[in-house]
Amino acid sequence: MKLIVGLGNPGSRYAGTRHNIGFLILDALARTADIEMSRRKFDSHIGRGMISGVPVVLAKPQTFMNLSGVAVGAAARYFGTEAEEVLIVHDDMDFPVGDVRIKVGGGAGGHKGLLSIIDHLGGSGFTRIRVGIGRPPAGEMAEGYVLERFSEREMETVSHTIEQARDAVIEVVSSGVQAAMNKCNTRITQNLSEEV
Repeated sequence: MKLIVGLGNPGSRYAGTRHNIGFLILDALARTADIEMSRRKFDSHIGRGMISGVPVVLAKPQTFMNLSGVAVGAAARYFGTEAEEVLIVHDDMDFPVGDVRIKVGGGAGGHKGLLSIIDHLGGSGFTRIRVGIGRPPAGEMAEGYVLERFSEREMETVSHTIEQARDAVIEVVSSGVQAAMNKCNTRITQNLSEEV
């Protein structure tokens, strides 16, 4: 059983903000896989189904970003899912808007949601789909920046980014992490070089 989690903050106030890109991608994944996300359990909206013949649980924690690990840890314990079978989709300021990267393990990189998940899973061996949201302008605090909505210009890129990240999740589930990294990380790098 794979546990696929999109990070974000609950409520209409945060809908469409940079920090909630994980929620948007989980919604797209649920639509593609025809998985209904209507159940409330483990402080999350969850849905169960299949992706490429693999049983999965999709989860959108409702604990607010900084406490994401509470929900992820509870779901992982209930389903007996090891950290290596957990996949987290999250925003990442280290990449520009439009960039998507797959990574296994590592630190939290200042992301409080990831830090909470590492604490509650007891390790960092899970897979991450890192979705670029860019860095704040000089002088702007990161805490405020991640709670802003994307600009109109950025939104033109974001809709495509959501599809790329959704496809990266499906690739991880269907082909394995290494094959997905070889395919998706390389493809995205090529796309960026073609645009220059």
